[in-house]
Amino acid sequence: MGAAALPASAQSYQDTALIGGSVSTTAFASSIGAASGTNVIKLSGDDVAWSLHAAPSGVSLSGTTISYSGGSASPSSVTVDATDKNGNAEALVISVSLGSGTIQSTGFTRVTVSGLSDSNVSGTVKFSAASSDAHASVSFAETNLPTGLSSGSPTLTYVGGTAAPGTYGGVVVTATDSDGAVQKGTFTLTVDANTVSEYGDEVNRFGNGFDSYRQHDYAGAIIAGWTATQSDPATHFILNNGTHAGAFQFEYAPNGSGSGLCVSDPGGGWSSDPLRDGLILASCNTGPWQQFVPQSDGSLKNWATGLYVNPNGTGAQLRGGSSPTSWGGSYYRWTDNSSLPS
Repeated sequence: MGAAALPASAQSYQDTALIGGSVSTTAFASSIGAASGTNVIKLSGDDVAWSLHAAPSGVSLSGTTISYSGGSASPSSVTVDATDKNGNAEALVISVSLGSGTIQSTGFTRVTVSGLSDSNVSGTVKFSAASSDAHASVSFAETNLPTGLSSGSPTLTYVGGTAAPGTYGGVVVTATDSDGAVQKGTFTLTVDANTVSEYGDEVNRFGNGFDSYRQHDYAGAIIAGWTATQSDPATHFILNNGTHAGAFQFEYAPNGSGSGLCVSDPGGGWSSDPLRDGLILASCNTGPWQQFVPQSDGSLKNWATGLYVNPNGTGAQLRGGSSPTSWGGSYYRWTDNSSLPS
């Protein structure tokens, strides 16, 4: 967020689950091969683009011709990839004999990737495919994703995602093995997400919210419980999407301007913290100490410590506890700034 001010009604999304439809693939559109020519190797295949994937020093590829500019060498292999118009590719692993300025084929193996599919696992989409080379690894990449999601291999996850909810067609997944063979596919992706009101405060049933004590704006400042209002900058925060599943991050934002400081339970890691698990401000980062997971009863649980955010009366520092308070002060609700008392 930096220091940009947000309007009170600003909205964003925190993704909660992804669902992938079945992957549709196309077949590789050519038959390919390699044969010895005069001091060179000639490649064959219709409507494909050839590229050199792995070869000894001195071996080069021009069009469909493999040449060698070095001296005599021990037999080795050359791997080339043929890519068709759909972006699928097969690899040729060619066994070669190298002479002084000559290269000849002594046989080749075609390598393919097949069986590209997906499965829905705990709100994520996991991809699988197989290479015909038993020693090759397969990696995955997704493109044409909705804004707010990042590619993952082998799993496309909602964690940290901010894509708007909806169903998106034409998402592309590419499976590539370590020889350069490729199978591409398309699928439909459904995104589930929660709407997040970004500018406001976490407020308990008694009207007390997170408060940067005396409006202190520095790392180490105490987070206390205090009446949350529109007019009190100390109770202004931005709700950031967390970097862990189901978590949120609270950035101190007096008058709507992000400070770059986030609420943290450092678990005793700050000697200046009055309480071992007292809440303080720390420079915003992706670590687990700043990640708070709302529970079904309304309490907040810190990702790193596993402790619940508990108050100790108005004006006192909030701290982590092994369970929520018995009197109900630990049950919070995110409240948009425009809905806070004036």
